[in-house]
Amino acid sequence: MFNINQMTRKNIRDLIPYSSARNEFSGLANIWLDANENPNDTQLNRYPDPYQKDLKKLISDWKELKTNQVFIGNGSDEIIDLLFRAFCEPQEDKAFIFPPTYGMYEVSAQINNVEIVKLPLNKDFQLPTFKEIENDIKSGGLLFICSPNNPTGNVFPLEEVKRIADNFYGVVVLDEAYIDFSASESGMSILDSTPNLVVLQTMSKAFGLAGLRVGMAYANPEIIAVLNKIKPPYNVNTLSQTEMLNALNNRDGVARQVKQIVEEREALVAELKDMRSVKKIFPSEANFILVEFEEADKVMDVLRKQGIIIRDKSKEVEGALRLTIGTTQQNKILLETLKNI
Repeated sequence: MFNINQMTRKNIRDLIPYSSARNEFSGLANIWLDANENPNDTQLNRYPDPYQKDLKKLISDWKELKTNQVFIGNGSDEIIDLLFRAFCEPQEDKAFIFPPTYGMYEVSAQINNVEIVKLPLNKDFQLPTFKEIENDIKSGGLLFICSPNNPTGNVFPLEEVKRIADNFYGVVVLDEAYIDFSASESGMSILDSTPNLVVLQTMSKAFGLAGLRVGMAYANPEIIAVLNKIKPPYNVNTLSQTEMLNALNNRDGVARQVKQIVEEREALVAELKDMRSVKKIFPSEANFILVEFEEADKVMDVLRKQGIIIRDKSKEVEGALRLTIGTTQQNKILLETLKNI
């Protein structure tokens, strides 16, 4: 049974969080003399809203959640780090990952002195069955599932995610950074029935706002309350909050760009299939594809010399390179360069 107090580190349970006058005040004010700010209006002389109330209202309406189910972080990486601080006792709890997957889970674990347990995906890059990992995940801590997965691009069935979460004594993090490019259902649909689940999403990919560094976590209010308790007071700056509000009010434009990227993905796959140097193209529901080449190191070298930067994933998947989907013109140049190798 879900028990937030048993899952949360004792020092976090006992923590008295930092509180500013802005946190403690509700209502209207005309003169702010509480935070030692420069009183001259520069548009940015005031600290940002520490709890991003306007943003959370807009997001909660969009996602059909309550505002206390939404957390906004300085990129998803900050949220991942906060989850470690909240729910993993250093040198005691463990973090479980399914490699190959996003590298920051392991980096954050090392920073927080938490043991990583690797439960590799099967040969088709699918999750192992619950029976296969049942004995491995009996301890608490964190368990990360990236879907669509980075770098493989495939989506994991939600029934498997839920089966794992229902039997894991800890917090399960479903990282959906690329879900906007997928036709599959989001884990948001099982959020209410899975109290130990955190769904991560981001403004960096589909919304084209990687430079803002904004990520979102959706979870039950008890988990969100713990994250709010330990986050830095003003973790999302004013410019990011303003631009994010503008982007969320232009979701139709984002949808058009996503559609174009998906179409470019399928066109790129079709062209690559005819190349002799391509051994395998892994199915993708993200804005990238993982491709196994005959001579991956040579491909990397030639592309780099042409000023085309892709990601070498051959240490994780033999001979595999990850290609982000570019514009029509960028993809055309990429294909012409590959054909000339």
